[in-house]
Amino acid sequence: MEHFEGRVAVVTGGAGGIGRAMGEAFGHEGMRVVLADVQAEPLDATVAELRADGLDVIGVVTDVSSYESVESLRDRTLEAFGGVHVLCNNAGIGAGAEGRMWGHDLMDWNWAIAVNLMGVVHGINAFVPAMLEGGDEGHVVNTSSGNGGISPLPGSPQYAVTKAGVVTLTECLYGQLQDEGAPIGASVLFPGPHMLRTGLFESWRSRPDRYAKTRPRVSPYTTVEDLEEQMAAAGITVSFTPVEEVAERVVAGIRSGDFWIHPASERSDDQLRARTESILTRSNPSYLRAVPG
Repeated sequence: MEHFEGRVAVVTGGAGGIGRAMGEAFGHEGMRVVLADVQAEPLDATVAELRADGLDVIGVVTDVSSYESVESLRDRTLEAFGGVHVLCNNAGIGAGAEGRMWGHDLMDWNWAIAVNLMGVVHGINAFVPAMLEGGDEGHVVNTSSGNGGISPLPGSPQYAVTKAGVVTLTECLYGQLQDEGAPIGASVLFPGPHMLRTGLFESWRSRPDRYAKTRPRVSPYTTVEDLEEQMAAAGITVSFTPVEEVAERVVAGIRSGDFWIHPASERSDDQLRARTESILTRSNPSYLRAVPG
């Protein structure tokens, strides 16, 4: 997809972090932007700030774990702008489980799958038919993570499993769009290779009642500062990727039709090689890292 001016982009998880940065980047490319988020107040604030910067942006409160909510997002987009050309299924949560996975609250699994994986399915089912019907070139970007998409952190199995699922889902989407001869591309985004300061570690604040824990959490929720300390203690060099840099890579990846959107990195490349080598040689997974937990 080469032309952005006057076209329409939808970004879930758009009130902050990567989602906001992508929406802003699309707006500066001349696109009309729909930001979706489950949190109304941060979404309203973000939309107001981007509009003050001269961007054509609207916000729609959306819970991606609900297909009806995502359908409403699609309908609001079509009512406002008449079409959609770029869909970024970016909303994601950290489920906030603690301890070993065999003792995890099953509602942590249900919530993570509902948002991180089914949220992407809902976006595809609601928007791709409308994109195909529009007949224009377009693109779908699904946000994964190095944690799961490249190699898993055993301490966060819900996040790792769902983000690994996003990779396979996107591969299948790409293959089927190719089989259809559709003018729509698909990409999987790995925002890393380093940590990002987003609202992921505060997901618990907007957890719906229908996915409420069945028992109280024993320890405090992990913050990004806690994780930084854990990684440093494990000997992992900690650095942060600016979300604006991630958004720039997304725009460039869409423009060039790249399936894999992630930067060249010695760290992530080494992880990919180690995992692939383990598969090829049928050896045990010695590449697994211990944090976060």
